[in-house]
Amino acid sequence: MFLPGTITRLLLNWREGDQTALDKLIPLVHRELRRLARHYVRQQRAGQSLVTTELINEAYLRLVDHKWMRWQNRAHFYAVAARAMRLILIDHARSRLAAKRGGGTTQISLSRAAIIADGKAAELIALDEALGELAAMDQRKSLIVELRYFGGLSVDETAKALKVSPVTVMREWRAAKSWLLRAITK
Repeated sequence: MFLPGTITRLLLNWREGDQTALDKLIPLVHRELRRLARHYVRQQRAGQSLVTTELINEAYLRLVDHKWMRWQNRAHFYAVAARAMRLILIDHARSRLAAKRGGGTTQISLSRAAIIADGKAAELIALDEALGELAAMDQRKSLIVELRYFGGLSVDETAKALKVSPVTVMREWRAAKSWLLRAITK
């Protein structure tokens, strides 16, 4: 186990250019990133081709590009990681839908086609578009959805990451879910 504040200290050192801080940070955050990735992959339809390990590797690559980020604490790091994973899945869903429309077609059996159906990809893209609209209206509600739904964070963890009370998170979570449902079903 590590001391409280270790991840935050390593994030700040990494931002300041200490490459060894990144080398020490990765083993400390790996377990939580794996949990986030499993959460995302479980939400995907059976037969989707992106697996937990691939999602974590892609996320690592994107997070390494964020060394300029003004990291606040470990909760902020995990929020950025959750967003990176969500965007990776959305990019993946978009490329699957593009392929479905004719790019790189391959012949498969009907039973296999039923497993690979891309309805979930279309739903994920619709949710992403609705989240973009919500973010334009209310950034915090959008962040709460990202952290709770996509990141799998609890109410308390979300409140800590956003520096608001758990009551505020619950109120805005309910409002955001209601708004998103209306936006997606219109």
